[in-house]
Amino acid sequence: MHRHDAATEALSAEIFAYALDRLRVQPPPLDRPRTPSELTAALGPSITEHGLGGHEALRRFTEVLAPACISIDHPLYLAFVPGAPTEAASLFDLVVSVSNIYAGSWLEGAGAVHAENEAIDWLAVAAGFPATAGGTFVSGGTAGNLSALLAARWRWRHRANGTHDRTRGIVLTSSGAHSSVAQAAQVMDVDVVMAPAEWPGRLTRQALHSAVAGLDTADRQRVFAVVATGGTTNLGIVDDLAAAVEVAGDLGAWCHVDGAYGGAGLVAPSVRALFRGIEGADSFIVDPHKWLFAPFDSCALVYREPDVARAAHTQRAEYLDVLHTAEVAEGRNPSDLAHHLTRRARGLPLWFSLAVHGTRAYTEAVETTLTVTRQAAEVIEGLDHLELLVRPELSILTFRRHGWTPQQYQAWCDRELAAGTSFVTPTTFEGETVLRLCIVNPLTTLGDLTLMFHRLAEEPVL
Repeated sequence: MHRHDAATEALSAEIFAYALDRLRVQPPPLDRPRTPSELTAALGPSITEHGLGGHEALRRFTEVLAPACISIDHPLYLAFVPGAPTEAASLFDLVVSVSNIYAGSWLEGAGAVHAENEAIDWLAVAAGFPATAGGTFVSGGTAGNLSALLAARWRWRHRANGTHDRTRGIVLTSSGAHSSVAQAAQVMDVDVVMAPAEWPGRLTRQALHSAVAGLDTADRQRVFAVVATGGTTNLGIVDDLAAAVEVAGDLGAWCHVDGAYGGAGLVAPSVRALFRGIEGADSFIVDPHKWLFAPFDSCALVYREPDVARAAHTQRAEYLDVLHTAEVAEGRNPSDLAHHLTRRARGLPLWFSLAVHGTRAYTEAVETTLTVTRQAAEVIEGLDHLELLVRPELSILTFRRHGWTPQQYQAWCDRELAAGTSFVTPTTFEGETVLRLCIVNPLTTLGDLTLMFHRLAEEPVL
């Protein structure tokens, strides 16, 4: 089972051929989900006592399982937050897997960690962080937000010299914040105070000051973090980051910016001004698997002062002591910077793609999606059956189809997916069911979107 024999050689050739064919197909098939009973019937028993053999197992994946997974890199995958990994990033993900690199420590993965740190440094520079900034890659924005907040609480308690060791902390954020912020607070058993976001979902200086004014003296001392959003998931709105930094400073709290989706805008000159103030934050996250063209799963977590994160997260055990000697660690163990220990080198595909294409190509690709989004907004405004609800700041379009019920929106989306044309899901805006498109794929064209908008003129069959 662990030897490279003739069967493994044949399987390698088949897998490489499948991987290359998948990259060559432009666009890839959109595909669609199947029911459990459909998959059970089509797949048959796949985990057996004697095994299926490589050829048959791969056949069942490619013919049954893969077509039951929607392709997130399809140009008209516009639901949730899509992904569009470069060919270089996808190919290098194969290399990462077969290299069997443990990237939790400098001792075991120095080369991989060094490369990941170069990608982290690129993002830190884009945000205006100091040269001493650093960070690591975690699985996604939920893990990144949680890790940053754990570091924030550690600093708050450390500065209080034991006064707050048993105090239940408070996170101050916006009603437009991603659900992972509330989830992190639940995991940490801390309270959340939400400042009401102003239309169309932006956290403002006034809202922050009002929220703080509503706290009594004791509760103000409990605030250990202010969380702002650099591109809300539903509408792509960037909070007043400078105000968040200011209020956090006034409270002696940590300022964290959740840029999981929108943080890629840091490298796009046309929207960089929206992020003014992020340079004063204590931490931020960006998910390369969203708008920076890396495969799943990858979240860049960047700290202004990595030593704080290290103090909060480093795990101590007898067998780990060797990882923390000055000669080995040099402050570069990724496992010390987030709530993880074991980790794959999930930042390497981004690093490789950056190394292959250069940072200018990334700027151009992000700007391409922004341009298409703005042009598509103009098309919507010219159509009688559609109405643009919010002028896009980043790459999300939110609009209504006049006269439709929630059931009609869903029926139209279902029809599009069943036909293999597009994957769109409804959302809600101010309590109304509407459509939301998230454009992060440089291969999404204005022509494709325009055809979709015209298909919306047709009434779906309920």
